[in-house]
Amino acid sequence: MKKLFGKGKKDKKEEDHPPAPAPVAAAKEPPKEKKEKKEKGPVDTEGDGVLFSRTAQQTVGKEDFELLTVIGKGSFGKVMQVRKKDDGKIYAMKVLRKDNIIAKKQVAHTKAEKHILEKVSHPFIIKLNYAFQTEGKLYLILDYVNGGELFWHLKNSGRFDEDRVRFYTAEIVSALGHLHELGVVYRDLKPENLLIDTEGHICITDFGLSKEIDNEEGTNTFCGTPEYLAPEILAGNHHHNTAVDWWSLGILTYEMLTGLPPFYSKNMNIMYQKIMTAELSFPPYINDETQSLLRGLLTRDVPKRLGSNGVGEIKSHPYFSSINWNKLEKREVPAPWTPDVAGTADTSQIDPMFTSEKAEDSMVDTGFVEATGGDAHFEGFTYVNPDALEG
Repeated sequence: MKKLFGKGKKDKKEEDHPPAPAPVAAAKEPPKEKKEKKEKGPVDTEGDGVLFSRTAQQTVGKEDFELLTVIGKGSFGKVMQVRKKDDGKIYAMKVLRKDNIIAKKQVAHTKAEKHILEKVSHPFIIKLNYAFQTEGKLYLILDYVNGGELFWHLKNSGRFDEDRVRFYTAEIVSALGHLHELGVVYRDLKPENLLIDTEGHICITDFGLSKEIDNEEGTNTFCGTPEYLAPEILAGNHHHNTAVDWWSLGILTYEMLTGLPPFYSKNMNIMYQKIMTAELSFPPYINDETQSLLRGLLTRDVPKRLGSNGVGEIKSHPYFSSINWNKLEKREVPAPWTPDVAGTADTSQIDPMFTSEKAEDSMVDTGFVEATGGDAHFEGFTYVNPDALEG
């Protein structure tokens, strides 16, 4: 999906080939809708190389959740705030339509998102609690983060002060470093994919474009959001590795400090050209230390880019000299700003254009999914986080 919570301004590219592919024709729907069938349990499911043995106690489905509020929408479905009926815990339910995923050739990205979320455990990355499916839809049950999107707050503030930017950037560095250690390139860092939790900490979400790679071999997929694309993705064969995340971090940090990405243009072609060749310039209030960090992150020569030799060279940059990384990663460094929220279920930081909608999980026709072998596409999608069982 484009976003998990709130309002966004940009569309991301989700292509497995060079730009401008032929549009996918929409499948014709049979006149009558079919009732969806829930996964039966207990069953043993295997997917992405991990075996999950589900007992009757572990079986979770959409009927186990009370739908509360719509908190986001995207091209493949929507996200709703939900309450688990047995314990009252609040979650975010990301609902994806299988027909849209198959038609737009996003099966691999969707499965990768779920598998990566299974592997990840980090204080500044969204947590996957459950995953299940019906004949027509996929469901990801994630932590509900109630402080709103970084994009929303940046839009309202215009730009952030130096201390707030340093704090957010440090937490993002920590999270990206963790992903890279797991062999994961994130590829969609932008304000819309960064949530603020109750205590003011960053939470990275939406792993729809993430991929597990060998960093030496890299990958050639053309994907990302235009403003934040690294020049090596735009060039020739689009070959890139985890260093693209450090470029995107440079763009994001510049945007938090100034209100706009450094190479932004309303004309896409001009913006791409600027990403490839334009000189990096700064407003007068950006100090030398900050400029040094940004020049390092926004180096077009990939081997010389700050972070290409590991996250340690970013953490040791003078810009972060005031950061105690050990305390930061234990969430012991207080945030410079906290959202005004009242309780875990608060939705005041979510765009009213979403929360005003009725929360419902509508039925979908499954004819197209069945005709394209939909069940085989998503075999082994079920997941239960061990922490959820302990809870």
